[in-house]
Formats: sequence, structure tokens, C-alpha cells
Amino acid sequence: MHFSIAGTAILLAGCISAAWAQPYPAKSIRIIVPYPAGGGTDLAARLISQKLTETLGHTVIIDNRPGANGNLGTELMAKAAADGYTLGMATPGPVTAAKNLYPNLPYDPERDLAPVILVNASPNVLAVHPSVPARSVNELIALAKARPLHIGASTVASVQHLLAEMFNHASGVRMEVITYKGGAQAATDAVGGQIEALWSVLPVVLPFMPNGRLRILAVASEKRSGLLAGVPTMGEAGWPAVIATAWNGVVAPAATPRNIIDVLNTEIARSLRAPDVRERFAASGLEAIGGTPDEFGAFLRTETAKWARVIKVANIKVE
Repeated sequence: MHFSIAGTAILLAGCISAAWAQPYPAKSIRIIVPYPAGGGTDLAARLISQKLTETLGHTVIIDNRPGANGNLGTELMAKAAADGYTLGMATPGPVTAAKNLYPNLPYDPERDLAPVILVNASPNVLAVHPSVPARSVNELIALAKARPLHIGASTVASVQHLLAEMFNHASGVRMEVITYKGGAQAATDAVGGQIEALWSVLPVVLPFMPNGRLRILAVASEKRSGLLAGVPTMGEAGWPAVIATAWNGVVAPAATPRNIIDVLNTEIARSLRAPDVRERFAASGLEAIGGTPDEFGAFLRTETAKWARVIKVANIKVE
């Protein structure tokens, strides 16, 4: 058989085009979780990965990369290949607050990350150890003015850390803020009485409520939680400025092609509509969200601007 040079070139070009035209995905996908296994972000990632594995026909692997208050794993996802095979879980601290807290942050969330979808949201709650003689937010403030108190939060620059600083600034008290490696560790110390108070996402403290090991004073959201019908919001308690919601989203490296972003958005949105996923979220006090990549991008810009103002006004510093 005889092939001309031109014919061979056309054949090779056709093979290359076919390779590039392979439907996405063609292999397994990795989702980086910038926190240890077992937390709320990890739970959301694993629920999504299970559904995506079913619908995409390729395994979706969870890669827990904790460290540097979520910044380590976020940097890894920001600097990964932009081919749709490395994604990351986004949370408020490393994606919307860190830029205004760390002068030498090794990534720029707005420049280096592409929004895919907002996965869920969870109210934050103010809880105390049962030995604390405060049954309301204002009683806790009065107690803090009378004697030193310690208030716990998850990681540095987390929503819970920023809420603790917001609360101190708004109320005029100076409770010592103790940060941990994660929300579960903070709750453990609160249950054990090592700290008197705690800012936490609702799923972390729910297991300690039935037997009275923690008492929730208020919810830092616009409306009451369906799981805590008798607990007032911070606004109802007289502190409407102390409001912030915890959330999880999915992001990709910034140069990831839009058609791949759209595939991921469509499939993750489908998983969030699944009854079993919504039930798992609801049982933990989480609300499935969804939406488009552009809507998530607008949300991230709003959150970044909000935390920049809070950090400046409250003069929040990190080591």
C-alpha cells in the first residue's frame, strides 16, 4: 500500500482530533478536600462523588489534603492541571477570607479558581457548655463582661473564627478566641468544658444536643433553623450584624474549559436534586443549593467583599 505524505498528515491530524474530541470524562476525577476526613465539607464531597461516579461512569476519588487552615489543599487545586480531572471543595476561609488575611497567600482565589457550583449551606450557631449560667446571648455577654471567657472556633480564618471576632467587636466584650484544626475538635473541647462557648456549624453540634452536653443560644442566620425551632436568630437576640452562613462549593483550576465546567455543573446539580442526598443534608442541618457557575461566581465575589469589610472593621489578624 502507498500513502502520500499529505495523506499521512491528514490521517495523523484525524487521529489527534479524535483523541482531543474524546467525550469528557474519559478517566477518573479527583476532588481535593482541604480538610480532614469526617467533617462537613468531606461529607458533602463524598455524597457528590458517589453520585458522579454513577452518572459519569468513571470513579470520582476524594483526596483529603488538610493543612494551613485549608490553604494547602486550596493551593493544590488552584495549581492543578486545568483539564477537568482535578476539582476542589471550596469553603469560605481559604476562598473568600484568606486573601484579606494572609499577605503572602500562594494563590489568588479570584484569579486561580473557576467556580463550578454552590453545593450547600449551613447555619452557624452559638453554643455553650451546660455549666455556663447563660440562657441567652445577652446573658452570655453580661457574663463575659464579668469574668474571662473562652470561645472556640474551627480553623483560623474560618467563618466561625470570623464570627467570633465579629461577635466580640459588635458586643464590646473580649472573649478569648481559641481556634482549632477543625470544628469537631472545637466541639469536643466545648463538650469537655475546656472552653465555655463555641461558634460552630449546626451539623457538628447536633449530636450533643439530645443529652444536653451543649446548649445552643442562637442561630447566626436570617431565619430560624427547622431543626431548632425554639432557638432565636442573632437578629432576634438583638445582634443582626452577627450573621454568616457556612457553605461548600466545587471549584476547578481557572483555565478549565467552560464546556467541562458546564458538564460538571449539570451533573452535580442533578446529584443535589436526588432525594437521598437532600435527606442526608437536611438531617445534618444542611441545605442543598445548586445554581449556575456564574451565580456561584457572583456569590463568591459578594462573600469576598463582605469578609474584607469585616476583617478591616474588626481589625482581625492571624499569625
